Amino acid sequence: MQWINLSDPAQINDIKNATGYSVIFKHSTRCSISLMAKRSFEYDWEAIPENTPLYFLDLISHRDISALIAETFQVHHESPQALLIKDGECILDSSHSDISVAEIVETII
Repeated sequence: MQWINLSDPAQINDIKNATGYSVIFKHSTRCSISLMAKRSFEYDWEAIPENTPLYFLDLISHRDISALIAETFQVHHESPQALLIKDGECILDSSHSDISVAEIVETII
C-alpha cells in the first residue's frame, strides 16, 4: 500500500464526493506519539482492502487542510488521527492509541 499525500485543499472535496471508503491519517511530524501511531498503522495496513485510498496529511505543513478536514467531516481536530470516510461521511474517528487498522477493516467488511 502507499500513502496519497494530502497537500491541496481540493483533495478534501474529492474525498467528500467519492463513493466507497477512504482513510485519512493526520500526522504531526513533531510528535513522537504520532510517529508511533503512524508506524503501527503502516505495520498493519496491508489488511485494509486494496481499493481503499489511504490519504496522509502532514498537519504541520498543512494546518489549513487539517482545519478543512475537521469542518468538512464534522470531527474534532486531533493528532494523530485516523478517519474512515464512506460515501463522503466520516463513519469512524480515532486518535492516539485508539487508532486501529483492525477496527477500520472490521468497519469496512
